[in-house]
Amino acid sequence: MEKKRFLDLVLCAFAFALLGVPLLIVFLAVKLTSKGPALHWSKRIGQNNEIFLMPKFRSMRVDTPQVATHLLTDPGQYLTPIGGFIRKTSLDELPQLLSVLKGDMSFVGPRPALFNQDDLRDLRTQYGVQKLKPGITGWAQVNGRDELPIPVKVEFDKYYLENYSVSLDIKILFLTVLKVLKRDGVSH
Repeated sequence: MEKKRFLDLVLCAFAFALLGVPLLIVFLAVKLTSKGPALHWSKRIGQNNEIFLMPKFRSMRVDTPQVATHLLTDPGQYLTPIGGFIRKTSLDELPQLLSVLKGDMSFVGPRPALFNQDDLRDLRTQYGVQKLKPGITGWAQVNGRDELPIPVKVEFDKYYLENYSVSLDIKILFLTVLKVLKRDGVSH
């Protein structure tokens, strides 16, 4: 088993042990405060541009259009009663641990694009980034997150591809924790 996959599985076991109760609380809070399922299974572009289903706690109403949030005219109008909170605290991302466990994702890698984000997919493919397994967090997330235009995100993804190491992954994970605690780089 490669080092990265081994690290992902060890981190998953630790994360489930540490976050089991918060996962249950957020699941129940989403279920009790809005109609629809607690989890939203989003079609995403994975490694080698293959589509997979990525779970997130549902922060948007069930009638929200299936486009990147930044493309919505007023994303706030689609938020559930606790949607803003779980997005700003990144609690909506926790179910992605299931995708890491399954092997569709890694803890660190380029964020998986929506199935219809052709511009992002095409630019990543141009630079070979599609070879990477997508991640819960990545180099672009710790360098701007939602605030970055697509070409800049892809430059960060390319940097990660060319400079991957376990130590870079650890640095990204550490910086991610700091960003989440500061709620830095979340625009909606």
